[in-house]
Amino acid sequence: MKESGGRKQGAAAPCAACKLLRRRCAHDCVFAPYFPADEPHKFANVHKVFGASNVNKMLQELPVHQRGDAVSSMVYEASARIRDPVYGCVGAISSLQQQIDTLQTQLAFAQAEVVHLQVRQQNASVSHNGFGSTSPTNSGSPSSKHVGSQAKQIFDMDMIVDQASLGEPMWSC
Repeated sequence: MKESGGRKQGAAAPCAACKLLRRRCAHDCVFAPYFPADEPHKFANVHKVFGASNVNKMLQELPVHQRGDAVSSMVYEASARIRDPVYGCVGAISSLQQQIDTLQTQLAFAQAEVVHLQVRQQNASVSHNGFGSTSPTNSGSPSSKHVGSQAKQIFDMDMIVDQASLGEPMWSC
């Protein structure tokens, strides 16, 4: 007869928590649904950071429908704390926020360049359609049309990322 934890009565395969703690895994083990035997690293990290007793208390205080999310958060937080003992997941969040800031700045520069190119294209089409100024160089004669059709050199802007200043984009001409 199978039980809710996927274990057979009498031959209970311990969950990762009970296996690490070297205890018999009861049929109503609070850890069994969240720490399966085939993922022992999850409970090992959570146990190292929070302690089995604290995890047990937290899970028992939560409604059953919220326990899965709580375990997921604990696993993530414990893994981050093991990777970075000082900052933990706050360090990861800070790093991601810096990347977002850098990418938003780069996006703003790219959008500004798109607007600049659109304005330049509109100005070029207006001057080619005869709506430009009536200066002698744009008088409508065949020779002035030839001169007007030559592309005017307007400075090009290239974005350079300066690694020394934490990836702040700079413009160069």
